[in-house]
Amino acid sequence: MTHIVHKPNDKKPHLYYLDGLRGLAALYVLIVHIQPLMGEPLPIWLNIFQATMKYGRVSVVVFIILSGYGLMLSVIRSPSNSISGGFLGYIKRRSQRILPAYYAALVFCIILAAGILALEKFTSFSWDLQRGEYHFSPYFSMIDVVYHLLLIHNLSPDIFMSINPPLWTVATEWHLYFLFPLLLLPLWRRFNLFFLFITASLIGLAPLYVLNGFFESASPWFLGIFVMGMAAADIGFSQKPRLIALRNSLPWGKLATIFVVIAFLTEWRRLGLHIWISEYFFGFATACLFIYFTKLVTEGKKPPRILRLFEHPLAIALGAFSYSLYLIHGPIITLISRLLLSLNLSPTVFGVASYLLGVVMSLLFAYLFYLVFERPLMSNFLKKRKVKEAVKSL
Repeated sequence: MTHIVHKPNDKKPHLYYLDGLRGLAALYVLIVHIQPLMGEPLPIWLNIFQATMKYGRVSVVVFIILSGYGLMLSVIRSPSNSISGGFLGYIKRRSQRILPAYYAALVFCIILAAGILALEKFTSFSWDLQRGEYHFSPYFSMIDVVYHLLLIHNLSPDIFMSINPPLWTVATEWHLYFLFPLLLLPLWRRFNLFFLFITASLIGLAPLYVLNGFFESASPWFLGIFVMGMAAADIGFSQKPRLIALRNSLPWGKLATIFVVIAFLTEWRRLGLHIWISEYFFGFATACLFIYFTKLVTEGKKPPRILRLFEHPLAIALGAFSYSLYLIHGPIITLISRLLLSLNLSPTVFGVASYLLGVVMSLLFAYLFYLVFERPLMSNFLKKRKVKEAVKSL
């Protein structure tokens, strides 16, 4: 493997570990969403593997931190600490980056659903997979479609998991994109990181405890987690004396480990704690990891061996089309499950085939989807992250 070298004096080093982490997080979500059960017990080794594949929301937390980190990083690197092109330019860039591929995935699901329903009506074909069991369902209404078109489906507990369930996070992130320049940056400029985090956390948790769970399906507490990403970027690159001292004084790597342990403890269902608590600790862990890793990169130091996985060329290549993978894997793995169920396989063969075919076909289809709907609209900088170049460096 070719090691990616970063020069300590490089004012704008490319943080390759962000791309690798994004790719691995998307791959983990894909594997989590694969359903290997067919109503009969699996062998113990497959049960153990499946037991480790139940933390998909941790990857969502990573995505939210990445968004806050990336957007804040562009502001910090700006001479005036402002958004390039103003608010309208910012929204145009975000729209171009997110919406075309999102709507393409939505149209794909609608066409697929229409085909399935037509087969059910005019042939003896029966879909048989119930909504909620798999990550795509052809049984949705026009209201579901309208909510998805407007990116407000995450606000309805009855709709947010319809059509293609993973898409709810895209709507939540889309809302955060607007709050970033309109609310979060003004608070950051006027006050400080601590005040910003406390305020964002109170706003994000208010629907749970003040409004009786209003909009809980949108996970409003992600606002505070998004700010954690902003804070990680500010601490990692700020030239303010207080933040420089903070960056250099705390053991960020050890803190990341401690927060991960606490996160898993608070996630333990027998404690009965709300999920936002463990997700906050996972967010703290991720933010600390970003500060730690960024400090190593800017100082030209090698990360620990286990963290070098994030800089592996294949992980970086995966990161290039991770958004497409996230958007499109739901219907692909559901179609594969439907196909395998029709073959009368043994539980073990069904489980193994679900994972192997699900991963391979999702990656292939997602890469083609990326080439058609995502890459043509990317900035020239993002287009440089070519998959074939990463693979060639092996």
